[in-house]
Amino acid sequence: MRAVVARGYGGPEVLQIIDVAIPEPGEGQVRIRVAAATVNPVDLATRSGALAEAGLMAPREMTGIGWDVAGEIDRLGPGVDGFTVGQQVIGLRDLLDVSFGAYADYLVLDATAVAAAPPGHSAVEAATLPLNGLTAAQSLDRLGLSEGDTLLVTGGTGAVGGFAVELAAQQGIRVIAQGSDADFLRSIGAQWTLSRDADLVAEVRRLVPGGVYAAFDTSGAGIRALAAVRDRGSFVTVVGGADPTPLRGIAVHHHWIHADGQALARLAGQGLTARVADTLPLHAAAEAHARLAAGRLSGRLVLTP
Repeated sequence: MRAVVARGYGGPEVLQIIDVAIPEPGEGQVRIRVAAATVNPVDLATRSGALAEAGLMAPREMTGIGWDVAGEIDRLGPGVDGFTVGQQVIGLRDLLDVSFGAYADYLVLDATAVAAAPPGHSAVEAATLPLNGLTAAQSLDRLGLSEGDTLLVTGGTGAVGGFAVELAAQQGIRVIAQGSDADFLRSIGAQWTLSRDADLVAEVRRLVPGGVYAAFDTSGAGIRALAAVRDRGSFVTVVGGADPTPLRGIAVHHHWIHADGQALARLAGQGLTARVADTLPLHAAAEAHARLAAGRLSGRLVLTP
């Protein structure tokens, strides 16, 4: 099979396609014939060596790339129940230190990291859900929100932020979403919207005197977003280095994603909005990385082996 790997660390030019044996699923695993693999910022950080430099993975001469996958189960390993060969699924690879990732013709995952594909979505659309959707859902869970509470989401037009706005609105949470596309944010449930250059503290506290119950920072706003939260509220970030000091009794969390097939199955049934900027063939992985790094995308780039 073909697989995209990073040879050493550096720019998109270190990505190469190699031919390797098709992997076999072990106990409790499934093999997926990949139809779509999403390109995410974590892929760029893996390829560049930033994650190895930060001590989040051991340095490797060859590193597999890609977390999100959508495709068809091709083979079941021993002891797997609840899935069938030929079933359309989505899944998440959350282990960084591997030789092969989702940018490949086939991917082996633990069955506990896989769920049935969302109905009504193409494989390309479905592939955008696992990493970003689970990150949003797990982060919201840490905030302890209830119906009627107020939440600030920074980076609301990003992939994680968009899912967070939509999921929170579905739970009856009143959302202030900061982002570049107010119409989109309102369409997915934001009650209020703020531009990216808005004064977060002043504007949020104007809309919600006393401050919001919680903030979900997906853009690296850090202390500026924390200042919009009420005393003894909650704050969560997914941006490295953006953890503010927990002032005024605010509970501050940094959330790290983990695979969860059961949670992914729930997300697949919630009708979340999938946003795809473009699709590219597997051999254009380097181009996809360059385009993502350049920014100005509305939605995710997806590779289609």
